[in-house]
Amino acid sequence: MPPDEPTLDASDISLAIIVARFNEHITSGLLSGAQEAIERHRVASHDVFWVPGSFELPVAALHAADSDNYDAVVCLGAVIRHETDHYQHISEQAASGIQQVALDTGIPCHFGVLTCDNEEQAVARSGSDDNVGREAVESAVQTILTLRSINPD
Repeated sequence: MPPDEPTLDASDISLAIIVARFNEHITSGLLSGAQEAIERHRVASHDVFWVPGSFELPVAALHAADSDNYDAVVCLGAVIRHETDHYQHISEQAASGIQQVALDTGIPCHFGVLTCDNEEQAVARSGSDDNVGREAVESAVQTILTLRSINPD
């Protein structure tokens, strides 16, 4: 069983938040949740960047990670299943691309992309009570703090 989660102090952490415009009525809710977590944990600085859709998140994450301006990158998007296989291809490529950026650069990149069967599920996961954007920022902060404890240099 993991130890109790410490209070997250992000007062010396800088984040890049990359948000997909596609399904903006959903992703703007994810961004609101992310900004709430940024305030709550006193993130030192953050910048928000918009891309057309979730497919473009990995390349923007790579540029943010390579910039040396951020301790972590948080990627926010919403992919909703419809009648074709397009949903599966976009969600798989976004997930694997974001993970590859983290592995290649050593900069934590967090997957705050909803992959939902319908719009109702996406609305629920981007609302005030259950918000993946908030969870992604908290995960980014926790990861940075963990990496710093592993390698305190």
